[in-house]
Amino acid sequence: MPFLMRERLDEKMPWLALRPAHVLESVKKDTYKAVVTLGDEARVETVLMHNARGQWTVCVSAQVGCAMACTFCATGKMGFTRNLISDEIVDQYRFWKMFLHERPKLPERISNVVFMGMGEPLANYDAVKLAIQELLKHTDLGPTHITVSTVGLLPMLRKILKDPEWPAVRLAVSLHSADSETRKAMMPTSFDTFLEELMVWTKEYFEKNESRRRHLTFEYVMLSKINDTEMHAEALIRFARRVGKVRINLIPYNFTPQNSKRIAGPARNDSRSDSGRQAGSVYRDSLSVDFTRFETLLKEAGVTVMRRRTMGDDIAAACGQLIVEKTLS
Repeated sequence: MPFLMRERLDEKMPWLALRPAHVLESVKKDTYKAVVTLGDEARVETVLMHNARGQWTVCVSAQVGCAMACTFCATGKMGFTRNLISDEIVDQYRFWKMFLHERPKLPERISNVVFMGMGEPLANYDAVKLAIQELLKHTDLGPTHITVSTVGLLPMLRKILKDPEWPAVRLAVSLHSADSETRKAMMPTSFDTFLEELMVWTKEYFEKNESRRRHLTFEYVMLSKINDTEMHAEALIRFARRVGKVRINLIPYNFTPQNSKRIAGPARNDSRSDSGRQAGSVYRDSLSVDFTRFETLLKEAGVTVMRRRTMGDDIAAACGQLIVEKTLS
């Protein structure tokens, strides 16, 4: 094909449905964050993380902003703009493939994709399903290496159980508290009977997925004196025992100016990480002693629990930190 024709094709039919606006690298060089611009000039963030296998995990966004408005999450402060189409989701993976190919000193294989970026994936059900199908068809990823995270949109979770075309990927439910009142205060989408209805759904999920490899992950961001007390640990233990094959993923809270409410008052003099020393912030990361006590209580009760590593917090790429500022140029 003549060069001029190729050049014109590139102009008319871009290779990607997005283009990078900014790419940031963490100090540890184990995390990269890209702010990418879509065809309508909307922007989302996507993250590349070095994982325990010595390979890479890509965190993709499913929406521009988010309507869920979880009080501890920066993305929720953006509000909701629009859903991404499946090409825009898949192209976040393709972008990072090209990024790694251009850097031969880095491991090249992407072994996992997680829908844990901006937006609520199940609120964009059809596009997310199509994107997963395309990833499974055109990459070497298997279904157990793709995880969809959700705040727990029960109508969509029920739809998954009845949808023969929904791929058998892993699901992670953002629980954050097994106490109904605490969860409602943290997550406006929650309601009085949510936990009981979620319990019914988990039973149906396991009845459909009888394989021993099938399990559910419940994500739990640790907030000092909000959901990390002994009472909350006991509530979570009771919930986990009723569910059965469940893994609890304890997530350190990652501060940004956008994902913390503000109240009047002096800073507390707790011994904690810098991310939790913000004066007047309602939400703070759990003290190390409280985090460990909470984790120990779960383990002693026989609950499978993991502590998520914080990666990329220095470039605001960690859990709960993704937000595209309107002033970004």
